[in-house]
Amino acid sequence: MSAVAQPRRTRNSRLVRALTAAGTGAAVLALPLIGAASASAAPSTATTAATTPAGYPDNLDGWIRESLAIMAEKHIPGTYNGIYRNIIRESSGNPKAINLWDSNAAKGIPSKGLLQVIDPTFNAYHVAGTSFDIYDPVANITAACNYAAARYGSIDNVFGAY
Repeated sequence: MSAVAQPRRTRNSRLVRALTAAGTGAAVLALPLIGAASASAAPSTATTAATTPAGYPDNLDGWIRESLAIMAEKHIPGTYNGIYRNIIRESSGNPKAINLWDSNAAKGIPSKGLLQVIDPTFNAYHVAGTSFDIYDPVANITAACNYAAARYGSIDNVFGAY
């Protein structure tokens, strides 16, 4: 036996090894420890995930879901998959993305935000009840989807720069 103490093997350690082997070791952080002391035995040190004022997670998934809720109220067509696909292509999910090299940028009106909208389009297709900040993820998504609905029938019909 080695002088270094070996960790106790539990059902969790098998799960950790399986997830790590699958390349998803980070997912373990969200899993509860099997056999760990109950929450009532010790004070909780867990933090609550950040949320938007509307209560959605403050991340790409939450921004899309909040936009879809607003779009449903305003009868703007679009699906989660269509929005997500376009966001990943346009900004890789960065709400502060700005394009400083294309033809719009050359005219002094660069594309901005998750769905790379220019200021005049954002202003023309802004949806009431959302922020007037083009970098606000929900406002950007919702205005871009409103524009795509008017121009293409839905964001779902957009498969390239628009």
